[in-house]
Amino acid sequence: MTSPDPIQVFRTEAAELFEQIESGLLDLLNDLTDRDRMDAVFRGLHTLKGSGAMFGFDALAAFTHHCETAFDRVRKGEVPATEGLVSAVLQAQDHMRMLIENPGGDFDQQGEALLHRLNAAIGLVDGDENARVAPETVALVARPGEVFTWKLKFSLPRNAMANGTNPLGLLDELADMGECEIVADRSQLPDLLSMSPADLYLRWEVTLKTDRPRREIEDIFIFVIDDMHLEINLENGIGQKADGPGAAPTSVESGAASNASAGGKSTKSDENVRVPAERLDELMDRVGELVIAQSRLSQLAASIANVQLRDVAEDVDRLSGELRDTMMVLRMVPVGSLFGRFRRLVHDLSRETGKSIELHTEGETTEVDKTVIERLADPLVHLVRNSIDHGLETPGERQSSGKSTTGRVTLAASQAGGEVVITIKDDGRGINRDRVRAKGEAAGLIQPGAAVSDQELFHLIFHPGFSTADKVTNLSGRGVGMDVVKRTVDALRGTIDIRSEDGAGSAISLRIPLTLAIIDGLLVRVGEARYVIPLSAVEECLEISLDDDIRSRGRSFISLRDSLVPYLRLREVFETGTQPELHQKCVIVATGSERVGLVVDQIIGDHQTVIKSMSKLHQHVDTFSGATILGDGGVALILDVAQLVSRGQKQEAHMRAVG
Repeated sequence: MTSPDPIQVFRTEAAELFEQIESGLLDLLNDLTDRDRMDAVFRGLHTLKGSGAMFGFDALAAFTHHCETAFDRVRKGEVPATEGLVSAVLQAQDHMRMLIENPGGDFDQQGEALLHRLNAAIGLVDGDENARVAPETVALVARPGEVFTWKLKFSLPRNAMANGTNPLGLLDELADMGECEIVADRSQLPDLLSMSPADLYLRWEVTLKTDRPRREIEDIFIFVIDDMHLEINLENGIGQKADGPGAAPTSVESGAASNASAGGKSTKSDENVRVPAERLDELMDRVGELVIAQSRLSQLAASIANVQLRDVAEDVDRLSGELRDTMMVLRMVPVGSLFGRFRRLVHDLSRETGKSIELHTEGETTEVDKTVIERLADPLVHLVRNSIDHGLETPGERQSSGKSTTGRVTLAASQAGGEVVITIKDDGRGINRDRVRAKGEAAGLIQPGAAVSDQELFHLIFHPGFSTADKVTNLSGRGVGMDVVKRTVDALRGTIDIRSEDGAGSAISLRIPLTLAIIDGLLVRVGEARYVIPLSAVEECLEISLDDDIRSRGRSFISLRDSLVPYLRLREVFETGTQPELHQKCVIVATGSERVGLVVDQIIGDHQTVIKSMSKLHQHVDTFSGATILGDGGVALILDVAQLVSRGQKQEAHMRAVG
């Protein structure tokens, strides 16, 4: 097994740090005095700088240092946090990403422009870090040739060494700053029989003579500063505790530390293991093959009168089912990881369009297959941009129509059976039906004067090249984005539902299967072939006699609890050339609020379906979404319910038109 590429490991960890930093910056916009957020952003920048230097990304480390310095001034109270500073660091973060993706690129000019904006945001003159310092901290900055004598007292949590902190390393860094005298406080040492070799009992008092500023001393403890006690004072008493007013909270005692100091046992925290995504995919493939093999074993055991073989088959069936369920959970990730990306997008679009926008999220804990999350990222970007550009009005327009000047965009997720429903909703002007219709008629997509439902009309916006924008902008107008949404959702075997109310906004709902790998299906027979219907789409099964089928010729509807549901004879759709069975079955399937019946010859039963992609030769056949291997080695095609429902609804509309 090959060892992981350290550069790739760093890039992965840097991506997580960027997410943490960006989240902290956007949270800080809600309260620019939030000390915890300031410290979190500073720690993220400090970690990124140190890791970058360690892995040879010197340009990244040098650039990040300036951002770290800016936030250090903020958290020290030397300059206030402002929206301009947050915006500058957000843009600087984009530059850092480029320095990681292309470390040899020529980005000097862009970097200098960003640093100039960053310095302006914190009031520096020509980048001079001493040009603007709060009056109460002037005494903490050494003048040329001046040396301060600092008195430090600090203690680390009892379990610090067990967690990987080396106190000697911290003391060595202090000694590197200047003349240093270190005294260990052994007053907390227990007797030898009570001592644990993994626990830390010493405290330290340090006298340090140096010209370094106070913040550089604190930076030595940056990775443990939240869980330790630290005092920093000047020998003449001018200094202050690191956890005093206007300084970073370094005397915070964590729960783990307090438990350790009280002699209690610290509880073991949850542990995580980083696993490459491709390994999960490989494991999923193996589980799929195991499910197929288990199906073959069960079929073999049923055909042989051997009790022991049947017992083994049942055990394998149970274990493979448990393994499948566990594997599916491993692949599931909260949709909140996807929603979190849009906070930055909305922030940037708000500044670009001049519109005041609030982003609200709901159902962030809803879990979806990781592959679905990855493939939904781009479509959701297009939908959010479209809502902001076309849907939300300007503050002036909203005020004149009696609305709040701040527009609202909501991202919501919920689970419905085997599907996840993701909704993008805004409180803007709504979809202009007349404009959509005019564009559709001009493009020849609908006939002038033809009667079309709202759903049919709204779905025109997903047609390639369709746009109602008067002019092309950076956000929209080319008719490309919504086409991408439709193609991606179709590829995921999903459906799109659109609702709109004039003056009250629009809502676009994407209904996507929870997973793309293994599903529960209903195995049916049509003629001599077998097919799988996704069980999540099945509502109920009915029986249709041959006489009822003959009487309904010309009007294929079935009465279901006072409503008429159209049905398709799959024998005719697939042109099997076989005669209908005496007692046919009708499987009622649904997507959203639309239903259709599928007439089959026989319902065989439930089937764990491992989805296999169609070949390139068959990708244009929209009736099927994939294929699966059965226990006897045969192949069954998986029906695309959304396409069949759409065909049934068109059949119903045609029947009503001619009737």
